[in-house]
Amino acid sequence: MDVNSKLDLASRNAVEIVTPEELRSLFETKERPTAYIGYEPSGFVHAGQVITSAKIIDLQEAGVEVTVFLADWHALINDKLGGNIEDIRACGEYLKECFLALGVKDSVKFVWASDLCDHASYWEKFVRIAKASSLMRIKRAMTIMGRTENEAEVDASKMMYPPMQAADIFELGVDIALAGMDQRRAHMLARDAAEKLGWKKPIALHTPLLSSLTGGGRMDPVEAKMSKSSPNSAIFLHDTPAEISKKLKGAFCPPESDGNPVLELVRMVTFPKLGRLRIDRPVKYGGPVEYHTIDEVVRAYASGSLHPQDLKKGASDSISEVLATVRKHFEANPKNLEKVRALSVTR
Repeated sequence: MDVNSKLDLASRNAVEIVTPEELRSLFETKERPTAYIGYEPSGFVHAGQVITSAKIIDLQEAGVEVTVFLADWHALINDKLGGNIEDIRACGEYLKECFLALGVKDSVKFVWASDLCDHASYWEKFVRIAKASSLMRIKRAMTIMGRTENEAEVDASKMMYPPMQAADIFELGVDIALAGMDQRRAHMLARDAAEKLGWKKPIALHTPLLSSLTGGGRMDPVEAKMSKSSPNSAIFLHDTPAEISKKLKGAFCPPESDGNPVLELVRMVTFPKLGRLRIDRPVKYGGPVEYHTIDEVVRAYASGSLHPQDLKKGASDSISEVLATVRKHFEANPKNLEKVRALSVTR
């Protein structure tokens, strides 16, 4: 595969690459680049992982060796699952299954944060990054863990989180740091520290965030993102077609295309995975219709020829189709999902 083909795969459907020139140079000079994406094991996985998993698959096809980093220590610091490390690791096993059920190739590496934390070299990097970063810069990066800057005053361990996340990148030695846009500040912290310390800068590759189905916070895509802590705002990977349909029927779906979470799902999940949107509707409402580009859907919705309820029906059916492999996997292998289900009930 030539460099341009690799670049097309790596960059498609991404929001931002820091920087495109560095990514091109990487593919020109290294046959097997490396990348990582980090996840806190903290509960059910929602449809946003379809986007990041698709990007992992793109990178794998472009010849990149990808590591999924299971951030158990980070989840402990962030008070996830009551800070119980055994529960967090049980959730991590469920996370592994989610990635593989979504089609990530089994050549992917899974690495636990606790494995890195056993190394003195990791903590040396952590200290050097912390010394190279101002307290204000670290506090600004608190948003990567779903917290405000002021919450750093509540628990001193949370101040460790941003430099730890940067240290993860350098200890793994990867070329590319992959994440949703909500993790941008951590990547910029790492790049800034690398420049000051004379280390190799990681290339930052950012994917879009799915908005909450309930709307709200439309001026800030990070604040408005789909969240596992609000079940009605999120579609979980294991949701049944009936559950997906119920959530989408109640979803916020304004007349405008911008800030419309149903259209976002179609744009970011349906078309990249299926390449089309089919809507089954009665003949009296125009009969079945199939769209082959997101632009066709947006135009039809803006003109009024596509009713919000029909859009929701098409989105529901298509998302159910995309997630079918995950549902089938957990129907056949329910053990880890049931563990997480039990944890979610008790927390």
